[in-house]
Parts: sequence; C-alpha cells; structure tokens
Amino acid sequence: MSFTAIIQKVSEGYIGFVEELPGANTQAETIEEVRENLKEAIQLVLETNKIFLNELLTDKNVIREPINLST
Repeated sequence: MSFTAIIQKVSEGYIGFVEELPGANTQAETIEEVRENLKEAIQLVLETNKIFLNELLTDKNVIREPINLST
C-alpha cells in the first residue's frame, strides 16, 4: 500500500499531510522529520480507525473480507 505525502515549507519549518488519508498530518523543522512523522501518523490513523470500527461493529452481523486493488 502506498500513499502520497504533500509537504509544504512554512515559516516554522514544514507541514505535511497524506493526500489519501484525512487526519494523517504533521509538522516538523525538516523534511526528513515530516516524512518520518507522516509514516507514524498513517499507522496511528489506520490503527485508530480499526479500533473504532471494531467497537462500533461489536455484536453486529457483518462480513469481513479483504479487497485487492491490483486486480
């Protein structure tokens, strides 16, 4: 899985966000720090979404299956 990082220079350093994943954003003094922070932000957003959905769907009759975008 790959994502697109958008990084912008601002007076305080750099801000970054992930184009495909609302909520995954960060700021840092260097581009390298922004890149690393965005990796962590992606993981946190995905983990948080999974926890939230698991709680929301507890005791619900659902079908869970993988989706392969490459076919």
